[in-house]
Amino acid sequence: MFDDKDSWADFCSSQLILIKKILISAGVGERLREERELLGKNQTDFGVAAGVSRGTQKAYELESSSPDVRYLSGLEALGVDVRYVLTGSRVDTDLADLSDTEATVLGHMREMSDSDRATLAHLAFAMAQVSQRDPK
Repeated sequence: MFDDKDSWADFCSSQLILIKKILISAGVGERLREERELLGKNQTDFGVAAGVSRGTQKAYELESSSPDVRYLSGLEALGVDVRYVLTGSRVDTDLADLSDTEATVLGHMREMSDSDRATLAHLAFAMAQVSQRDPK
């Protein structure tokens, strides 16, 4: 509660801190770090690739700040499982149900460098977005 002892600025600041903490789901920072390490990137490179500074990336991983939509879109373009980062639940993919083409592509991906895999994930995401807008 705001009273005469507090300044308006202090009151607003404390409320903003509370709102920020509410926006951050427990575990998001740890899952972000996990996904970053899976891609073999340090905080600087991962953050820049997703559109933020190293300091912001660190704040997200420490859960002292909440990621925004632009950042999450940047992660998705890198091939990060954003659903997992936000919820702790991975997108279900039944590997036994892969087509021959899907299995071939995954086999080739395993032979690629981390950088090439990230590029391919970005390309696949972009192509899927186009296909969703203009299905043929």
